[in-house]
Amino acid sequence: MTSSLCATRQTYSLTALLLLVVSALSIQPSRAQTQDAQAQETQQLKSTLEQLEQSMQEVRARINALEIKQAINSEVASMKAVAPPSSNIKTSTGLMPLITVTKPRAPKQEPQEDAAKQTMEHEIKPAPEGTFQMYGFAMLDAGYNFGQIDPNWYDVVRPTKLPAFYNQFGPSGNVFFSVRQTRWGVKTTVPTGLGDLKTIFEFELFGTGVDAGQTTFRLRHAWGELKQLGAGQTWSPFMDPDVFPNSIEYWGPTGMVFFRNIQARWTPWQKGDSNFMIAAERPGASADAGPYAGRIELAGVTPQFTLPDISAHGRWAGEAGHVQVAGIFRKIGWADLNATPTLNIHGTVYGWGINASGNAKFDKSDTGRFSVVYGHGIENYMNDAPIDVGIKNNFGNPTNPVTGEALPVLGIVAFDDHNWNSRFSSTLGYSYENISNSAQELGSDFHQGHYALTNLLYYPTKNVMMGGEFQFGRRVNFADGWNYNDYRVQFSFKYNYGKTVPYAVQ
Repeated sequence: MTSSLCATRQTYSLTALLLLVVSALSIQPSRAQTQDAQAQETQQLKSTLEQLEQSMQEVRARINALEIKQAINSEVASMKAVAPPSSNIKTSTGLMPLITVTKPRAPKQEPQEDAAKQTMEHEIKPAPEGTFQMYGFAMLDAGYNFGQIDPNWYDVVRPTKLPAFYNQFGPSGNVFFSVRQTRWGVKTTVPTGLGDLKTIFEFELFGTGVDAGQTTFRLRHAWGELKQLGAGQTWSPFMDPDVFPNSIEYWGPTGMVFFRNIQARWTPWQKGDSNFMIAAERPGASADAGPYAGRIELAGVTPQFTLPDISAHGRWAGEAGHVQVAGIFRKIGWADLNATPTLNIHGTVYGWGINASGNAKFDKSDTGRFSVVYGHGIENYMNDAPIDVGIKNNFGNPTNPVTGEALPVLGIVAFDDHNWNSRFSSTLGYSYENISNSAQELGSDFHQGHYALTNLLYYPTKNVMMGGEFQFGRRVNFADGWNYNDYRVQFSFKYNYGKTVPYAVQ
């Protein structure tokens, strides 16, 4: 029994030992597998971290590059022409050489670096800027004419258009309304390699010539100018536009030089508002055949202009105003298209004129506007004059029995513009014109004109004007003793507009 008990115990012991070994063997592979999985996961995490760190380094490098480029752009643009070539710019990444207008002495760069520098400078160079300006005004004129005037000129004062004899234009006393002063224009400046190119295009609604009396488009300016050279239609150099008073009557002083002409102009000297200019202008003139008008012998006579009108002026301007002296020379000819060996009516006269004008700023409230003009055959440039050439007998030459002469003319303007305050202004002044007629002109031809006005204008707000004006015009005939006085009152409402837009020039 004892031996069997011992055997049983040994059996139990061996069985327990066997179970222990089997358990150990089954547990050991499981632990090994777990360790291998953990090692693989750790390796994957390390790889992911390395990739993230590499991506962060790339992002930092791109940020630094952008900061460097931004610093270069801003520093070069602001300090390009002021810092010495050896100066350095401190940026967030350290010190960098400053690129300046003057080329610094530096080691020779590789072609790739030169190309990069040129690309950078092209990127930071600002585009040139031009301007586009639209401007003008809408204006209503209304009033009462106590006398009479040519119906084509119902809304202005022109002594040459007043009656040359009794009741020439019907009964006196007429109300008038007009919007013919309304204006619109465009001005531009375009930067070029030679300087700013300036242009102006402007028109109004006041018909003249074949459109006299109509409310229709009329060209005022079509002009271009680059540095010293200009071409197109604008004010003649023989004229001083600053003599025109601050009035609401459209036509203006009768004794004033006032002409926008087609021309090519050279301005060799200019300093502020002071300048010297000379122009070749489109010629033109009118003539009066006097008592021979309508004769068949004159039917084939036509004007002939073989030279342009040459005009020039010198202008000196300062704080107290300006002074301008202008001159003009003209050749006026005519030819007979029906000339025969026994009759050939042809001829040539030369016109010339001197115009002295200016503004005088007496104080902050008053500006005087003055001009005196005298010349022969310059009526085409006057504000209100009928003919340049008058008929003249030439009976000593049977082949050419009549000829012409350039008519002398004298014009005077004197006005004062006064500002009462920021809301009210007034103008008071007078203008005179006298033409020395030829002996063969008709007695009813225009000889002398007088023009005067005074007003009170009100500016209730910016770009708005309204006011009233009293106007006077007088016509004196050449030799028949006739003269005529006209009186008018006018009220006007004017609304200005304008907008200037800058733009980049490509």
